[in-house]
Amino acid sequence: MVKLFFSGRMMWAWLTMALLVSGCATTGTNTTGGTTAGTNPPMDDKLRNGDLVTLTFQNGPDLPTHEERIKDDGTITLKHIGAVQAEGKTVGELQRDVHAKYVPKFYPNLVVTVRAEDRFFFVDGEVKIPNRYVYAGQQTVLRAIATAQGFTDFADRKKVELTRVDGKKFIVDCNKAQKKPELDLPVYPGDRIMVPRRWY
Repeated sequence: MVKLFFSGRMMWAWLTMALLVSGCATTGTNTTGGTTAGTNPPMDDKLRNGDLVTLTFQNGPDLPTHEERIKDDGTITLKHIGAVQAEGKTVGELQRDVHAKYVPKFYPNLVVTVRAEDRFFFVDGEVKIPNRYVYAGQQTVLRAIATAQGFTDFADRKKVELTRVDGKKFIVDCNKAQKKPELDLPVYPGDRIMVPRRWY
C-alpha cells in the first residue's frame, strides 16, 4: 500500500515536469488566417525613429538638458560628440553609449540619464473601453483586449484586426488564440487593434 502511494506520487511528479517542459518549449511562426507574422524577438524596449528622448547631465557644466526626436537615420545629435545612434537600442544602452563618448575625453565625472516618452497602443471597436493605452512591456492581442476590459457581447472574436505602424495587417482568431498561445500575436508600440461587430 505504501509502495503504491509513493509510486503514484512519483508518476504525478513526472507528469507535472513533462507538462511544464512542453509548455515552455513553444516556438515557431505565428500564423492566423493564413498570414505569417514572423518570429522576430520582441521590440518593446527598443527605441525607434520618431521616439522622443530626453538626456540630462550632471557634472557637465556646459551641457544643458537635451530633448530630441530620433531622426530618420536613427541618430540624435549631441554637443561635442555629434551624431549618436539611438534607434534599435534600449534606453540603458543609449545611456551607456553616450556616457562612453563623453567620459573621460570631455568630462571625467559626468553622469548621464536618458528617458523616453511613453509609447502607446490602441484598442478600438467592440471592446468595453476603447482607448489608447500606455505600452508598458511585452504585450499580445489578447492581453491588449483584456486591458480594454474585454470584448462586448457583440464582438466578432474570430476576425480581430491588428495593424502595425508600417501598415501591415493581420487577422487574429481570438477563440483559437485562447487555446493556442502561438496564435496570440505580439503587439508593439503604435499598433492598432480593431475588434469588429458580429452581425449574425
